[in-house]
Amino acid sequence: MSAESLTANTESAPAAKRGFGNSAAMRMVKYMGLRLLTMMVTITIGVYLTILIANMGGYVDTIMRNEIRDSTTQAILANPQFRNLTPEAKQELIQKKIASEEKRRGLDKPFAIRSVNYLRNALTLNLGRAMYMTSDHGSKEVRLIILERLPATLLLAGTSQLLLFFGSIFIALSLSRKYGSWFDKLTIALSPTSAVPPWFYGIFLILIFAAILKILPFGGLVDVPPPENSFDYGLSVLKHLILPATSVIISAIFLSIYNWRTFFLIFSSEDYVEVAKAKGLPPRDVERRYILRPTLPTIITNFALLVIALWTGFTITETVFVWPGLGITIYRAIGAYDTPVIVGSTIIYAYLLALTVFLLDFVYALVDPRVKVGSESSQ
Repeated sequence: MSAESLTANTESAPAAKRGFGNSAAMRMVKYMGLRLLTMMVTITIGVYLTILIANMGGYVDTIMRNEIRDSTTQAILANPQFRNLTPEAKQELIQKKIASEEKRRGLDKPFAIRSVNYLRNALTLNLGRAMYMTSDHGSKEVRLIILERLPATLLLAGTSQLLLFFGSIFIALSLSRKYGSWFDKLTIALSPTSAVPPWFYGIFLILIFAAILKILPFGGLVDVPPPENSFDYGLSVLKHLILPATSVIISAIFLSIYNWRTFFLIFSSEDYVEVAKAKGLPPRDVERRYILRPTLPTIITNFALLVIALWTGFTITETVFVWPGLGITIYRAIGAYDTPVIVGSTIIYAYLLALTVFLLDFVYALVDPRVKVGSESSQ
């Protein structure tokens, strides 16, 4: 090979690397942009369908108009300032007040226009005010309502779900080493009990520990009146947390253990695991390197979706325990046809879910070298 050709090859190598790097970066940017666009379209469609369903095709508008008419009429007739007015003047004043309130709420516009405007406001998190009394302090900004109730939901759902998630994985991994033991058989036998919802177990827990034994409170977040000392206040919250968190854990623990145990057993029977055992590696190293590592994408997916699911809380369970979280707020909003609260919770949940799915693609690439984000399929 001549000196000229060697020099040319040497100079072309960095250029080829730069070309490959630019191509990979462009594929990554294109992939990210396409994924974000797809998610935004999906979120937009989902939120708009939520608006249509929450409004029931205009039925909620009729309820709102009737509510405005009744409340306005009662307010004017009960006001001493208007007692001396003639019936015609009172009726005219009532109609003006009704028209003004309907205009303030946007009911003077067609539903198609209002739904599009509401979709735009929802996507930008301009959620407005709740239509009805959703808290003890009256009508509030939807954003304030959600932020006010979110900590209680995160406390209940976060504590119970995190204990359930990591506890079931730990126990399932132990059971995968003791296949066929009495505890393994007991777990399989008790797994159908997870078909019962947590609020059902909650009712029995309330009857046993609150009504009969009287060692735990019936419900609520804290004692009434609440303790003034911060330490005592925290102890009171933990005492009130025991029953609802226990009901959530009991309702899902055996099925979760059974699912993870079966999942780990499948990977434990792989050839590379048998080879690792034949080499004499300690059981802990085999589990960590050859069982847990290949299952990390699935574990991460379940954990990420669990974190997002914390936002919605447990609607009926929170209602049974009078737990002041988002679950009971959404339950009351549905009963009162409070569309802003329903749509507000849905749009934030949709954003969190889309962000989680987007980030999971990159997390998969970090924990599993077989996953290539933004790479082109081989021809």
